[in-house]
Amino acid sequence: MTSDPLRYFRIEARELADGLSQAALDLERGPDPDVVGRMLRLAHTLKGAARVVRQPALAEQAHALEDVLVEHRETGGPLPAADAGRMLDLTDAIAAGVAALEAPAGPPPAAPPAAPPARPPAPPSAPSAPPPAPPPGTWGGTATAVRTAPVVATVAAPVSAHPGPDPARETAPDPVGDPAAGRGAGSDVDELLDAVGEAHARFAPLHAQAATLHRLRRAADSLADQLRGDAELIRSGPARTAGVRGSEAVRAAAVKLAGELAVLGRRMTDSVEQVERELDDVRGRAERLRLVAAASIFTGLHRAVRDAARAQGKRVTFTAGGGDLRIDPQMLAQASSALLHVVRNAVAHGIEGEAGRAAAGKPAEGSIAVQVARRERFAVFTVTDDGRGFDLDGVRRAAVARGQLAPDAVPTGEELVQLVLRGGISTAEGLTEVAGRGIGLDVVRDMAEQVGGSVAVRTTPGAGSVVELAVPLTLVSLHGLVVEAGGSVATVPLDQVRSCLRLDAAQAAAVLAAGRLAHEGEALPYLPLSRVLTDAGPPDPGRAVVVVMAAETGRVAVGVDRLLGTSTMVVRPLPELAPADPVVGGLSLDVEGNPRPVLDPRGLLQAALGPAPAAPSAEPAQHLPILVVDDSLTTRMLERSILESAGYEVDLAASAEEALDKARRRRYALFLSDIDMPGMSGFQFVEQTRADPELADVPAILVSSRSSAADRQRGLDAGAGAYVVKGEFDQEELLRHIRKLVPA
Repeated sequence: MTSDPLRYFRIEARELADGLSQAALDLERGPDPDVVGRMLRLAHTLKGAARVVRQPALAEQAHALEDVLVEHRETGGPLPAADAGRMLDLTDAIAAGVAALEAPAGPPPAAPPAAPPARPPAPPSAPSAPPPAPPPGTWGGTATAVRTAPVVATVAAPVSAHPGPDPARETAPDPVGDPAAGRGAGSDVDELLDAVGEAHARFAPLHAQAATLHRLRRAADSLADQLRGDAELIRSGPARTAGVRGSEAVRAAAVKLAGELAVLGRRMTDSVEQVERELDDVRGRAERLRLVAAASIFTGLHRAVRDAARAQGKRVTFTAGGGDLRIDPQMLAQASSALLHVVRNAVAHGIEGEAGRAAAGKPAEGSIAVQVARRERFAVFTVTDDGRGFDLDGVRRAAVARGQLAPDAVPTGEELVQLVLRGGISTAEGLTEVAGRGIGLDVVRDMAEQVGGSVAVRTTPGAGSVVELAVPLTLVSLHGLVVEAGGSVATVPLDQVRSCLRLDAAQAAAVLAAGRLAHEGEALPYLPLSRVLTDAGPPDPGRAVVVVMAAETGRVAVGVDRLLGTSTMVVRPLPELAPADPVVGGLSLDVEGNPRPVLDPRGLLQAALGPAPAAPSAEPAQHLPILVVDDSLTTRMLERSILESAGYEVDLAASAEEALDKARRRRYALFLSDIDMPGMSGFQFVEQTRADPELADVPAILVSSRSSAADRQRGLDAGAGAYVVKGEFDQEELLRHIRKLVPA
């Protein structure tokens, strides 16, 4: 029995609320008895479920929605504007109430606010009545194409570059929901994925044991063959009868042992491989469960378009397609916020009023379409409108007024779009809630850059604009090419690998000397991977393999020693302790549970184009031994990498108890210890070493995520020579502390 009584209600209620919101928008387009019936079923189901889990406010709101729907079903005909507003108010209140339940387990949340009061019906002749509702759009339809040769810019989306009337907009909550609160509980699925990864790591010793069984079987076969030869010799001896009988018995036992070992080895290998396959299947299902369909944000974007159009007296249809593509929920949540800026700006500044569209020979209804598609490892959201396009002359005048352009400058259309993308430029004539501030698409650009995506804008004056937002398809897993260079193993994203080449010794020497590889008519920058992963010196020309990778800004040729194969991995972010390195985009775990860097092609391209790494210090640290103590494998390996790169010899301990044992068997120059570990803490470890006459003079540094003044003082009181906070960690600072405590 779950300890969270609302766990399953939250899942069901969110689906019901999403269905009601979309159906309300569909019903506003025109009368449809099927939509009314669907809404009644959804509202009735929600009302019953809410009463079961004692959520009376949600039950009352669902009941009030039923009343509106039943009245409309009885009267028939188009939905009056007042009833449409009332219905949307109720669906908003229901969505807000469900969202309030999306909280960590704990005391039941306060009941959501009661349903808003009914609006009085609008008089038939009210001058402020909204324009006629547009005809039904095509849900999942194709995005409208922009005509004629467009101006292209590859950064962000239009802000307020379209002049036009911009009446005050009704204040309304953001309609875009939180995709991260989808069907699966994200944290639960993440824990499951981690558990599957850990279980996979446990198979390495099982494979080793199966291999041992096969070796034992071969040894038993060899013994049986040897005994067969011995039996032949014994037959010719004086005591051959007894000797033969004994030798034959031993040989028969060896043959039987070999057979049993062969059967056991096969069974163990088959069992291990079967469980591995089943774990792979579980991991695939868990990863798919963690992802959310892109269609989950369409209702919110549709609502945003609807509200902005009504506020400005425009008629706009909304269509969307490609919603089956599944995306990481956190990434989808960020993309939905960015797209909200894009569609609102398209309504406010792109779509003309009815008079303007008639003068331009366009239909009275404007069109905004959102299309989602996969492009390599990115999900690309394309927003197309058939409005007036960017007012490039207005952008130029605004840029001159702000001092961003000289009065006599003649910028290209692309350069003017780039100015809009930087933010701060607005061509709107007044300040409202959606225009005049000069912000919007720069927010979209910033979001894309933060997550490793991109934004592209195309605009054709008089014909409309296209905004493409590309975000990484998933932050959970990827297919990788595993490579080895200088004795280190790393992974590169397989979908960014364009080709793999093998060079002979003369070609490899020429490429290394020139720093360039001629490939497919292009001189690609060349980077030996050993140069950035290790200090092993130049690569061996006799083992030259080149991997050509594509980054967003170009291609790079990376020299490696060997290709080790491909694998599917879960990519983890670098821990706090890790020094910033543009070449490394994250970490994965190999089959033995050891951390393996996942390389970023953009960083590799930058490293290939940048200056060569500085030569190592003329005075190395004389290989002084340092003992690293930390219960985290990742942290131990990273600290070892930092220290070995600086010339130190490193031993590792997974606990303070193991560290004490090692310290009493070998003389170390320094202890580098974590604080929070199972069993003995880092504080206690330092105190015990200070109390031991044999260890008291060995300096110690504590490295911890604890940052309070009390913890720092406790560490110094225990006898540590320095205290480093992981959140403030800097590789050079750590090495300075070590050099101060342990002079070379």
